[in-house]
Amino acid sequence: MQLLHAPSWPHLSFQTSDRNSKGGLLSLEKCLQPSTANCSFQPQKLERSIWVSHKRNFFSFCATKATSVEAGSSAASSGTAEGDVLKALSQIIDPDFGTDIVTCGFVKDLLIDEASGEVSFRLELTTPACPIKDMFEQQANEVVARLPWVKKVTVTMSAQPAKPIFAGDLPAGLQRISNIVAVSSCKGGVGKSTVAVNLAYTLAGMGARVGVFDADVYGPSLPTMVSPENRLLEMNPEKRTIIPTDYLGVKLVSFGFAGQGRAIMRGPMVSGVIDQLLTTSEWGELDYLVIDMPPGTGDIQLTLCQVVPLTAAVIVTTPQKLAFIDVAKGVRMFSKLKVVQQFGIPHLFDLPIRPTLSASGDSGTPEVVADPQGEVAQTFQNLGVCVVQQCAKIRQQGTY
Repeated sequence: MQLLHAPSWPHLSFQTSDRNSKGGLLSLEKCLQPSTANCSFQPQKLERSIWVSHKRNFFSFCATKATSVEAGSSAASSGTAEGDVLKALSQIIDPDFGTDIVTCGFVKDLLIDEASGEVSFRLELTTPACPIKDMFEQQANEVVARLPWVKKVTVTMSAQPAKPIFAGDLPAGLQRISNIVAVSSCKGGVGKSTVAVNLAYTLAGMGARVGVFDADVYGPSLPTMVSPENRLLEMNPEKRTIIPTDYLGVKLVSFGFAGQGRAIMRGPMVSGVIDQLLTTSEWGELDYLVIDMPPGTGDIQLTLCQVVPLTAAVIVTTPQKLAFIDVAKGVRMFSKLKVVQQFGIPHLFDLPIRPTLSASGDSGTPEVVADPQGEVAQTFQNLGVCVVQQCAKIRQQGTY
C-alpha cells in the first residue's frame, strides 16, 4: 500500500536549530466476540478492539492488542556446560507468552568458564518497560546458581532495539518506533487527552522511551497538560525535519507548539498538517508513540489510520449513553476501514473522576508525575502494564 505523503505547508512556523539529529486496579474483564474483517494496512491487523463499561462517575477505557512480526529464536546448546545452563534457564516461563525464556530467544551472549565456575549471559527482553524484568533477573540468577559446578553468575538485562516491523514501508520519521498506541474516544470532553498523557508518562516511568503526538489541530490539549521549557517546535534546516520538544524525558509534538495555537482551516489542509507533523518529526528510537486522537470520525482519523500501523488502542468514555454511542461509532469506523479484525473486551479499567486529576491537567504536570503513589497513578500503572504486555506478546508471537 502506498503511504500518504503531504507537501510542506506554508502556514506552519517553527524555530530553526542547527541541532542534529508511574488505589489499585478496579476491574478487569476479558471476553471476545468474534468478527472478521480484512486489514487495510497490509500485513497489519488489529486482533482485538476495545470496548467500554457503563459505571457512574467513572472513566472507562480498555486496551487492545494487534499483531506484529518478530518471532523469538530458540538457543541451542553446543556443549555439556552450556546445555546445563540453558536447561536450567528453560525452567523460567514467560507468563504472557506461556513459553520458556530460552525458546523465546531472550538468552544472549552466554559465556562459560568451567575452570572458575563463572557464567555470564544477557537477557534481552522485548521492551525496557517489561513489568517482570526484576523477576526474570532474580530467577535466572537462582536457577543457574543451583548448578553444582557454578560459583558465580552474572546476569545483564537489556531490551530489543526500538524498531517497527515494516520499517521499509513507513516514512523515515516513524522507522524507529516499535509500537504506536492510539488513544481515542470519538467524543469530546471525556478525558481522552488526560488518559493519553498520563499513560505516556506511566510508560516512561517504567523505563520506556516514549513520545506523544497530539493529533488535534482545532483544539490541541498537549500545551496545557505539560510544561516543556521550550514551547515551540524547532526545525532542522538541513534535513527539513521537525525536532520534537521534550518534557521530563518524553518527546512531544503538537500543533499547539507550532506557534499557531488553534487552527482555522478546512479538512484536507488539516490532514496534510497532521501528516507533516507526524511523519517528518525526528522521533528517533521510541518504544511507544502515544497518539492522542481528536474527537470524531473525520479526515484526521482517516488519515492516521491509513498512514500509521497501529499496534494497540485505548478507548476512553464516560458512562453516559451519549458518550457510549459516539464510542460505538468510532469502533464501527475502524471496522469499515478494515482495521479491526475482532471485537471484544480484553481489558477494562475504571478510573474514578477526581478533582486532582482535572487540576493536574490544567497545571501542566501529569497526575502520575505529581502523585506517583496515588490511586490514580496506580490505575494508570495497571493500564501501562497491560499495554506493555499486549504489545510484547504481539511482537513475540509474530501473528501479523
